[in-house]
Amino acid sequence: MTRWHQFESEESMNAEVGKRILAIEENAIAERGIFRIVLAGGSTPRALYLRLAQGNSNWDRWQVYFGDERCLPRDHPYRNSKMALDSWLSRVSIPESNLHIIPAELGPVEGAAAYSKLLENVPEFDLVLLGLGEDGHTASLFPGNVHDGEDAIAVLNAPKAPASRISLGASRLAKTRNLFFLVAGESKRNAVSDWRSGKPIPAAKVDPSCGADVFIQSNLMS
Repeated sequence: MTRWHQFESEESMNAEVGKRILAIEENAIAERGIFRIVLAGGSTPRALYLRLAQGNSNWDRWQVYFGDERCLPRDHPYRNSKMALDSWLSRVSIPESNLHIIPAELGPVEGAAAYSKLLENVPEFDLVLLGLGEDGHTASLFPGNVHDGEDAIAVLNAPKAPASRISLGASRLAKTRNLFFLVAGESKRNAVSDWRSGKPIPAAKVDPSCGADVFIQSNLMS
């Protein structure tokens, strides 16, 4: 089941998503003593991360994972982890040992194997954050590519540079109690239309039993 939540502005969307994240976090810590979250990359979530950096939370109970990463040096500005660190994670008191960054600097095959091994003993996530690309991709699951296999898969031919990436597979991303998609920007209109019409875009293949909540600018629904 996909639940669509429309917002007039990206700011109001991020305010609502931020509120929901903290509510899920509070519940997870109360029930299990830990909050496991998978972060989205790309440009859309940056404003949300800046917002979260201003809040208070039980940061030492957070365990942070990443949905995908570009195979670039660890401190490269195009790394998803670098964006999350600069906008949010380095500004709050999350212990470094709680940040599970994909070792994409090892290359797609070795890095994916290492991250799959790390995830072997990780139960279902509490929340997975994902975005939506113009072609319907999510994380680094692109049209025409393999979307499953190990928990983390090597992507060797992404249509956007860099071609080498690492992504969690669709099944591992779906192993979650909550799934949020963040969708903003006019360039996503065709992908949204394809998704809503039932076309098998990669984003639709992440299909957890909890369903998916899509937070979207209302103008993209027309």
